[in-house]
Amino acid sequence: MRVSILLVSVALAGCAAGPDFTPPAGPVTHSYLPGGQPGETVAAGGPGGVAQHFDTAADVPDQWWTLFRSPALDRLVRVALADSPTLAEARAKLVQAQQDYLAEAGATRYPSIDAGFGASRQKINTAAFGIPNAPNTSPFNLFNASVNVGYTLDLFGANRRALEGLLALVDYQRYELEAARLSLSANVVSAAIRRAALREEIVVTQSLYTAQQQQLDIMAARYRAGGIARLDLQNQQSLLAQTAAQLPPLQKQLALADHQLAVYLGKPPADAELPEFDLAGLQLPAELPLTLPSSLARQRPDIRAAEALWHQASADIGVATANLYPKFTLSGSFGSERTRFGDVGNGVNVWSLGLNLMQPIFHGGELQAKRRSAQAAYDASAAAYQQVVLQGLQQVADALGALDHDARTLQARANAADQADASYRISQQQYRAGGISQLALLDAQRQQLQTRLDRVQAEADRYTDSAALLQALGGGWWARSTPP
Repeated sequence: MRVSILLVSVALAGCAAGPDFTPPAGPVTHSYLPGGQPGETVAAGGPGGVAQHFDTAADVPDQWWTLFRSPALDRLVRVALADSPTLAEARAKLVQAQQDYLAEAGATRYPSIDAGFGASRQKINTAAFGIPNAPNTSPFNLFNASVNVGYTLDLFGANRRALEGLLALVDYQRYELEAARLSLSANVVSAAIRRAALREEIVVTQSLYTAQQQQLDIMAARYRAGGIARLDLQNQQSLLAQTAAQLPPLQKQLALADHQLAVYLGKPPADAELPEFDLAGLQLPAELPLTLPSSLARQRPDIRAAEALWHQASADIGVATANLYPKFTLSGSFGSERTRFGDVGNGVNVWSLGLNLMQPIFHGGELQAKRRSAQAAYDASAAAYQQVVLQGLQQVADALGALDHDARTLQARANAADQADASYRISQQQYRAGGISQLALLDAQRQQLQTRLDRVQAEADRYTDSAALLQALGGGWWARSTPP
């Protein structure tokens, strides 16, 4: 009686072997960069040149790409989120993890109840039972119907820890889905910005080629008239060839960007209808949220996924520890066993109750080794979590540094473009007044186009790295009203 009371008390106490997992605290650092949190970037003239302010009190919106104020970009991201096979795979894995948890919960939390029915024809040989002189019976039919009940008492928490680990895997797949969603939306935004920049670079490069071709025609005429040396003409031909060589790589990159964007949208490259928009259709966010480092670990889905794996490793220690202790299984059955089918329902005439105890005695060190293995896996998961946190801090720091560099680069490129525009306007006035030749005018135009090309690249970098910062901060999935 005392043993029974002790077992029931342990079961009701709900204790479980192994450590209880505690979510880790956030990073202790107070800033992403050595010099402290940045306040704002420098400004530049023209499109994409606004100064960007970093607001530590603001939160990243769930649909963070709408900060670029582009309906075409918003449609692209929405199509990708709806049709991407990558997200479909992640959703299916989440459902699989949920069903695995439900299956294990149903198998361990509740007794198993099975009904059975059997029919057989038998003949008993009395001589086989040591009764040689007894008459043998005639063959007869035997019908039986039974209900079997079984339940394993979870006294040391092996089942509870196993369920805890499966629930952690559900969390892992949920965060993996959020990470896939964030990565897909960021890839679509980056690809769209890249396409817009490449299309503009191709247009400017073609205009530059046209201007250089006109210069070459004029110089060829002057060379035939003896006005310039052969070297000058050769240098211009080389410059034109270099510009012409820039076009095929740009066109190749544009085609690759189109194909990649089509895949992000879940469509074959030959069938995707991609909207045509340029950088002018984007608006650089003037206000950018900047989550504090202490909150980053709770907002990045990859960090939360690593935490879930760490949690699972903790639960596995509990399972391995509980396997060192006894297991108690209750079983029972009742039913009817008759020689006539019609008599099966006349009542219960067979039943049994049982308690089974299984205590590991000697397994050649297997169970202890499995527990040590689980502890090592826990330590590895803890280290992996710390590494993911450090990588998250690095990505935010890289994005902040890139935005500062981009802003300064665009400022310099914009100043150079403004100077080239002013020089070209002066050259136009001088040319109309007869002060300079057409060749000098075309050279001023060439310089203007070259600085415009440099400015396009710097402007695209600001858009791309703004998206990279919003991605590095976690993308705002926690603010969604209907999480997956």
